Amino acid sequence: MIELLISACLTTGPDCRDFSLMFDAREVSLMTCMLNGQTVISPWQHNHPDWRVERWTCRHPEQRKVAL
Repeated sequence: MIELLISACLTTGPDCRDFSLMFDAREVSLMTCMLNGQTVISPWQHNHPDWRVERWTCRHPEQRKVAL
């Protein structure tokens, strides 16, 4: 799996969170995700008008950091 991780904040306040979109690694490589991520984020932003995208990245899900 390849994860497109979107970090977004509410437009009305300081609350921020991560949104995860998953893709099959047999169809999408990390490079493809990085090169085409904006084309996925644009409709996501349109469908989530209360959220403002701050940053995004592509990674393998096993690279997630666990917050203690």
